[in-house]
Amino acid sequence: MPPLKSLIAFEAAARHESFTRGGAEIGLTTSAVSHHVQQLEDFLGIPLFQRHAGRAMLTGTGRIYSRELERAFGAIAEATSLVAPQSQGGYLTIAVPNSFSVKWLQPRLETFLKANPSFRVRLATLHTHELEANRYDIAIAHAPIPPGLKLVEPLLVERLRPLCSPKLKAELGLAQLGDLARATLIHSNTPVTWTDFFRRFEGEVVDPAHELWLDRSAMAIEAAKQGLGVVLESDVLASEELRSGELVPALSDASQVIDNLSYYLIRSSSLRNASEASIFDGWLRREISALETSVRV
Repeated sequence: MPPLKSLIAFEAAARHESFTRGGAEIGLTTSAVSHHVQQLEDFLGIPLFQRHAGRAMLTGTGRIYSRELERAFGAIAEATSLVAPQSQGGYLTIAVPNSFSVKWLQPRLETFLKANPSFRVRLATLHTHELEANRYDIAIAHAPIPPGLKLVEPLLVERLRPLCSPKLKAELGLAQLGDLARATLIHSNTPVTWTDFFRRFEGEVVDPAHELWLDRSAMAIEAAKQGLGVVLESDVLASEELRSGELVPALSDASQVIDNLSYYLIRSSSLRNASEASIFDGWLRREISALETSVRV
């Protein structure tokens, strides 16, 4: 068996994609986390992180190992809650897609923690194929949802539209759907594709000047902010950029949007920490309600 302290340090650093944030969660300094990760790499005989310019990124092997360790630690947590549920009071494990966590949930989480100071929250990256593993108290899952899951409730309707930086919109003279032929179209992991969008409003798919494919919405939104192109994205994930003016609707016709039921809330079938999950659920829905009245532009 590898050293347990090294496994804990690696799992936290990998989940947060940061030695510093991972260390803060488990009470270790950045250098201590780095030492434990190095110890684990020496034990395994393989690199888990690529280190360069003061940054550390998971290798492919490291990502696989991290995913398996997250399952293993989840199994330990579930076993503990079964035999000693009283020890888990105030502890809430929330599984959430990466981009939704980074772009929407984490910036708002401070208000929840201030209102519930006794709570201990753990955010875990959610992978759709892990929904049935039940390694969470509550999950926010992106559609589509695998059939057969219980305790699933609709949570959030996304409004998707073409978004870009104000500078790019002015430079390309974007106003009508056909103008997007002059732009680079940024593709991201959304339930509605550019092809779906064009067929809904144009009838034919517009042939763009260039295309850029990114596998996470957070990356695609950042690329659009930088002026790399036009992204078809959610006003939920891009709410801060829309509010600040870093992104604007690329088209003049405000009706050229697609509303899509994109997120569901799933409770643990074991109903562990049910009272804490209900408190979080109520807060989450109030935040979503406030969002829906503030970003409709």
